[in-house]
Amino acid sequence: MHPARRLKNILGASAGNFVEWFDWFAYASFALYFSRAFFPAGDETAQLLNSAFVFAGGFIARPIGALLFGRYGDRVGRRAALTLSVTMMCGGSLLIAITPTGMGALSPLLLIIARLIQGLAVGGEYGASATYVSEMASSRHRGFWSGFLYVTLIGGQLAAMSLQVLLQSLLSEEQLYAWGWRLPFVVGALLAVVVFWIRRGIEETSSFTQAKVALSERGRPGALLKEYGRETAIVLALTAAGAIGFYTYAVYMQKLLVNSAGFDKAVAARIMTWVLATLVFLPPLVGWIADHIGRKRTLLVSFGASTLLAVPMLNALAHANAERPFTVYLLCLVPLFFLSGYYALSAIIKAELYPAHVRALGVSLPYAVALAIFGGNAETMALYFKSIGMESGYYWLVAAVCAVGFLAATQLPDERRGTQLGDDGQTGTEA
Repeated sequence: MHPARRLKNILGASAGNFVEWFDWFAYASFALYFSRAFFPAGDETAQLLNSAFVFAGGFIARPIGALLFGRYGDRVGRRAALTLSVTMMCGGSLLIAITPTGMGALSPLLLIIARLIQGLAVGGEYGASATYVSEMASSRHRGFWSGFLYVTLIGGQLAAMSLQVLLQSLLSEEQLYAWGWRLPFVVGALLAVVVFWIRRGIEETSSFTQAKVALSERGRPGALLKEYGRETAIVLALTAAGAIGFYTYAVYMQKLLVNSAGFDKAVAARIMTWVLATLVFLPPLVGWIADHIGRKRTLLVSFGASTLLAVPMLNALAHANAERPFTVYLLCLVPLFFLSGYYALSAIIKAELYPAHVRALGVSLPYAVALAIFGGNAETMALYFKSIGMESGYYWLVAAVCAVGFLAATQLPDERRGTQLGDDGQTGTEA
């Protein structure tokens, strides 16, 4: 494939990833404002905890979405799965934007339904886009393009945070609590329409079209346990470590700074915006390095350092000085710098473990299950530990899960000896 065509297809798939994650993280970013409207009873910690439970509910739907979209992507095609997922995300965002508040139990119920729709969409999005980009990228640059895919994830969150900072400067706090929190969901729904049109023009991967496997064998969930149980266990462990790290340092961190360290909401939002603006450049760089030194070695460093840093870094951030925002910025960035080794390679290391006829499902389902447990519950667990006066217990939990990720990385095969992805996306073992 000509490099220009390859780049067009990769960017088309990645654009949708950006929009879906913008919509997903808009909830986390603006929960500080709409939690009071949907859950008026209790103090701020209780309101945030209720919002976190709904956030976790969206993660419960992700394994179901991964199962459905993974089978769909392995049977019908990667492009079809990508187009359907962004359509569902548009619907979920629009529902949040128009859901009325002050209607008793009905308002939170509609919010939960919207998050479940988004959960189904995002559950299918990651596996489809990770599989598509891995199959579309040339063998010499898979680490780089895998890292670029995570840039769109971080970029979606960064865009949501940047919009929050912008609205905080344009609207009063009363306006944000009253109706301003609805605006990012309107923006997300409109962007999804644009991406739907873009994705209709991308090409299907040759790995899918040339896979010589009967339809009945494509996307079989049972095969993940019976035939690829070891690979599935590795994906579960790596995802658990990467998820708890990301959702602690990049998502929950804003609430930790506000709720534990006593930061002003606007100051915490600006700090995290700068953290994400820096982080967005790291995955492609680390992916490019991994293309030269090896993916397994990169992951060992990533999770080894993350294990050692978790407790001291989180303790320091929980007691950070609001008068020294640059120090807080650095404290947030250091663990994310090391975790970027996983973020850079997340897509490719999973796609390389499975053959084409179960690849979309293999990348999607164990990833979504681990994310539902360790990503969706990160905020809930952190807030729970704080509510019972044992906030530091969560820090040790983060360290323990990262240690499991390190052990899983030791079991990865050396990609230089061959993978399930052939040269330039062809199915087979590389020479």
